[in-house]
Amino acid sequence: MPVATAHVEERELLQAMTWYDGFVVALANPSFLLTSLGLSVLSLGGWGAIIVWSISVIIGGLHNNIYAEVAAMFPKLSGGVAVYAHEAWKRYTTFFGPIAAVGYWLGWSVVLALNSVIVGGLLIGEFWSDATWGTTHNELILGIDFDASPAIWIGAIIILGIWMANVFGVRPAVWTGYVTGACLLIPLAVVIFLPYITGDFDSANLTNKIDWGATGATGWQLVIGWLYIMCWSSYGFECCASFAPEYHDPAKDTAKALRAAAIFCIFVYALFPLGAIGTFGDQNITVENALTFYKDVFDELLGGGSSIMVLLLCAGITLSMNTATMDGSRALYGISQDGMTIRWLGKLNRNNVPGNAMTLDAVLNLGLLFLAVGVAGSGYLRILAVSNFGYVLSHILAISGFLLLRRDRPGWPRPIKLGKIWIPIAMFCIAYDCVLLVIGSWSGAVTGYDAPGSHTSLIWAIGVLVVAVLLYIYRVIVEDKTSIPMRIETPTMPEETVPVRQA
Repeated sequence: MPVATAHVEERELLQAMTWYDGFVVALANPSFLLTSLGLSVLSLGGWGAIIVWSISVIIGGLHNNIYAEVAAMFPKLSGGVAVYAHEAWKRYTTFFGPIAAVGYWLGWSVVLALNSVIVGGLLIGEFWSDATWGTTHNELILGIDFDASPAIWIGAIIILGIWMANVFGVRPAVWTGYVTGACLLIPLAVVIFLPYITGDFDSANLTNKIDWGATGATGWQLVIGWLYIMCWSSYGFECCASFAPEYHDPAKDTAKALRAAAIFCIFVYALFPLGAIGTFGDQNITVENALTFYKDVFDELLGGGSSIMVLLLCAGITLSMNTATMDGSRALYGISQDGMTIRWLGKLNRNNVPGNAMTLDAVLNLGLLFLAVGVAGSGYLRILAVSNFGYVLSHILAISGFLLLRRDRPGWPRPIKLGKIWIPIAMFCIAYDCVLLVIGSWSGAVTGYDAPGSHTSLIWAIGVLVVAVLLYIYRVIVEDKTSIPMRIETPTMPEETVPVRQA
């Protein structure tokens, strides 16, 4: 009697990327700088912002080089920083994996909502100045107000377009990155180099609001608070590691992409603020124009050519949204594949990309866009602060994971092995990140995203990580129908397999 059999289609991520594809994806990071620079200048002054941004991106570069070794150890793992954290910590606790994954994903995911409204604002200000840029509200059936300004609607259209570009496969997403990345390089170069040729740069346009001798809200607490917020941007070029299984040569290409992205971003983060603020003047930045003053910078530098620069800049900011969709979705996919969150997020669509995770990104950001972001002010910063808590925590777990892997798996193949000096550097990065996480997340009133005496953003951030743990518990108990392993034994070499041990 014939036996019926079921054929299960197994889909895998395709090795369709080169290292320079990964570098192009990381070109999104300067656009993260664009979205936060004006707000930081309001608090720190021009010189203060330049100094603090430079410090932050250099520390981000140190993190990036450490990830090169870990990425080369696990070339088949998708998800980057979050997955490395889980791989190192799971023999001690399984709960850090889902926390790192959701924290990392949210830090990337909200880029779509935050940056789309800036693109909308720039386009409205340049081409439809008669339109209402301010906030208007409509009443929903459930009594919830939503922001219906033209900038918000433009942002929503862009989010949907990015989602479509990504769900159709990795090559359309990468080519979207190439086009928008090329567009971004032009306005970056204009601002970095042209002010000194035209004579528009003036050091008198730069002041310092930091009291370096003080410890409170005008001194080091202010600096630490902004260093904490800046991690969202200046650490982001680690995204190259999330695509490790999709490179032609995962070990070598991942490391090349990480290091090239770090060098490029350090250069831009130091020089772009100098040119932009030195031309525009920090005294001219207000809450209203903090996200869109670049139009005025181009007007001053180019006159009639500013419209073209605004379009190119908008395309470059769109690149950041493309990168966020590519990176964040793979973090959720990778951690779901490892059993740390719901199965639905660990599925690839017919084009071999994490379509479900990408759809979750789009839906979440459309909700944030209409209900929470606004066109200026504390809503934008508050979302950034909430997402940043888990993002910084994921880096703490990943960098400490580098040290744990050195101790627990000394014989594991390391195609890239950093020198011994990188062990104390990793310890410094962990201590630095912990200071930022504790003091920075408590300083919401100082940096402007919380009301005085309020820690609303921190409470929401912790709530998000609690949801991550609950989803992990649901995955294990309901979907896998098993008990929760407190720890998972790990092999000392790739060939070994070790059964799950419960404790």
